[in-house]
Amino acid sequence: MIDPRRLRQEIGSIAERLRRKGVELDVTRFEALEARRKRLQDEVERLRNQRRVASKRIGEAKAAGDDIAPLVAAVGHLGDDLGEAAKQFEAVRAELDEFVTGLPNPPHDSVPPGLDEASNVELRRWQEPSDFNFEPRDHVSLASTSLDLEAAAKIAGSRFSVLRGALARLQRGLTQFMIDTHVQEHGYEEVYVPYLVDRHTLLGTGQLPKFEDDLFAIDGERDQFLIPTAEVPVTNLIRDSILEYAELPLRFVAHTPCFRSEAGNYGKDTHGIFRQHQFEKVELVQIVHPDRSWDALEELTTHAETILRKLELPYRAVALCAGDLGFAAAKTIDLEVWLPAERRYREISSCSNFLDFQARRMLARYRNPETGRPDYVHTLNGSGLAVGRTLIAVLENYQDGNGVVHVPDALRGYLGGSSRLDL
Repeated sequence: MIDPRRLRQEIGSIAERLRRKGVELDVTRFEALEARRKRLQDEVERLRNQRRVASKRIGEAKAAGDDIAPLVAAVGHLGDDLGEAAKQFEAVRAELDEFVTGLPNPPHDSVPPGLDEASNVELRRWQEPSDFNFEPRDHVSLASTSLDLEAAAKIAGSRFSVLRGALARLQRGLTQFMIDTHVQEHGYEEVYVPYLVDRHTLLGTGQLPKFEDDLFAIDGERDQFLIPTAEVPVTNLIRDSILEYAELPLRFVAHTPCFRSEAGNYGKDTHGIFRQHQFEKVELVQIVHPDRSWDALEELTTHAETILRKLELPYRAVALCAGDLGFAAAKTIDLEVWLPAERRYREISSCSNFLDFQARRMLARYRNPETGRPDYVHTLNGSGLAVGRTLIAVLENYQDGNGVVHVPDALRGYLGGSSRLDL
């Protein structure tokens, strides 16, 4: 969440920055709530002080053997008055917390202006797309015997898939290749995390309260949700903790399924497996000192790019404009892979710096060696990569026009040395 002190002191500039994200901050409501909070806080303190003074006088009178009845009668209402003021104070503070929790992270000054993806800025490209001398087929056509969408629909409904044989093996090989690269070459610690989380966990990373409709909830009294991304449980590993300075940075990598209702994408990308309710991702999470988070964003993005380069897949890096940023992100760099059948780049990883936004919601801190006091860490994450979309990119970029899909050199050791996929 936004630092409440900054919100009080810089309300105008924060409102302007949120406006860049397409969000109108209700300044009048905030200032009214804040004025009421301050008035009630002062009232609670005044009444507590009165009660302390009165208690001291009654104690002194009692010790002196004086009649304390008049003193007791004079302050009899203080307890009730204090209780009512404290109740009102807690109510307005809860309303303020709800208001602030619902505000997104303001975009960083380096984020390009704009309201939608049309204003995103290309930063760089790597490897030009192949110039096929045939009409490239899409992944559904190439994997028609190994991709069983009908069976998935029978079992679970639309936007699920069943992968068979070589296609299932390719997904497993891609996953293992990604994890090995990030652990062995980039120094991440592999973690295995729950696929179900509670409401507090989702609140910490910013999926709740705003995006509950995009989640799959577990009905009943458990109040749990299937994870939309490994970012949620992995980042929450540091919730309610104070790390030592020497522990930073922390780098975690996790492979998990992800579950999304895609409530905001109804009717979009329904062909094949590009956008599904259940999909696989290898997620990178970094927890860093505040002074290092911008360097860490470049580092994390490079780590995700390494996977694409090892697979020799054409891609580009794009800085998202303010209006296209996610709720919790201060800045995001998307990696978009080339899909020949669509003749365009499609997002395969989003690498984001959240600054202290998530840390404040999670109470995730480190002990500042200069002051000895806890300060908030900065958090970052990015896909390294989305496995299903990488599978699509391999199928489409490595087809030869004769119905054969060749295996990238980097993957052959994970597929028993095979140089082609028997789909």
